[in-house]
Amino acid sequence: MTNGDLSVAIEDGGLEMQFSEGIKVLVIVLISLLILLTVLGNSLVILAFIVDKRLRNQGNFFLLNLSICDFFIGAFSLPLYVPYLLTGKWVLGRFLCKLWLIADYTMCTASAFNVALISYDRFLSVTMAVLYRSQEKRHSQTVLKMAAVWILSFLVYGPAILFWESFVGENNFPESSCIPGFYYTWYFIFGASALDFALPLISISFFNLSIYWSIQKRSRKKRQSSITPPSEEKETTVRPYIIATNIVQALPQIDGKEDIKSPVRKRVNIVLSLRECFGSNITSSPQTGGTHIKRDVNIIKLSRDKKVAKSLAILVSIFGICWAPFSLFAIIRAACHNDCTNSFWYKATPWLLWINSTINPILYPLCHESFRKAFIKIFLQICMKKFTM
Repeated sequence: MTNGDLSVAIEDGGLEMQFSEGIKVLVIVLISLLILLTVLGNSLVILAFIVDKRLRNQGNFFLLNLSICDFFIGAFSLPLYVPYLLTGKWVLGRFLCKLWLIADYTMCTASAFNVALISYDRFLSVTMAVLYRSQEKRHSQTVLKMAAVWILSFLVYGPAILFWESFVGENNFPESSCIPGFYYTWYFIFGASALDFALPLISISFFNLSIYWSIQKRSRKKRQSSITPPSEEKETTVRPYIIATNIVQALPQIDGKEDIKSPVRKRVNIVLSLRECFGSNITSSPQTGGTHIKRDVNIIKLSRDKKVAKSLAILVSIFGICWAPFSLFAIIRAACHNDCTNSFWYKATPWLLWINSTINPILYPLCHESFRKAFIKIFLQICMKKFTM
């Protein structure tokens, strides 16, 4: 492909070259709706962290980091791309072109890395619970991991966008275009795709499968323990003891008085702590004692981990569907210079990446009860302010 052919191929990207006026209006409406949903959805997630302090744990901070990436894609990357899409020409100057390219590539890459980080965090919480608990309060490590995502995401594409022409020594693209210098360099695209798509996909697939295997192993143990008949326990004269948190426990009666330091009372404290951690009622009867308390705790943990695995599987599936076509066609486009297949697919696949930023905040309330409660709390506050005005 000659330089003249390349210029024509790039400049023919505008909607006015391909679609009627009615289709252009429809596309503008759809893009505007996409931008609105992306900005509002991710703003709601960020606002939830401000309103509800219960969301401020390590795993949810990584979700916050993902929402920040997705918010900037909707608030900056998409709006600047719209006039370029409509006219086929970049009219905002070279500085804004470089800034837009760096922001778009960095945000999309950071979104992929954040999904991998979220998967790793869930992997630790399920398969290495003790280690995870010991690290959960170390906020400095959480901040460091969040910052590392941004730095690594910039390093994948940022230096190449800024200095490609300086290293190569030429720029064959017309002034009216805004594309990176490596746009048709297949080996760079291949290497970058390995970092921003293949590596995260392999990582999150490994973490998700490990979580699945861990849950399956624990489920088999649970079934085996339920088949094994429980050992006979020593009967003790007991009376019911009711706690304000709706947990029914039994305390031994010794000479008409309660032994405050008894082992059963200690189990009450354990149950209360577990209820606070897992958000569920844990009950025990006089006949079950500590054995059934432990069994109830294991059931609750297993149920929680199954929800984690299910939500993570959804995130992984969405990530693969949105990223795989873009990465594949980017390599093909770079190797064939738009000659291998219809250029429509080259232009359509980036939208899957941007749509992923719209879908992510929708997944949070569906997969996480804590987010549902926070969103409901925000909506109630907004409604109360509206009716009191």
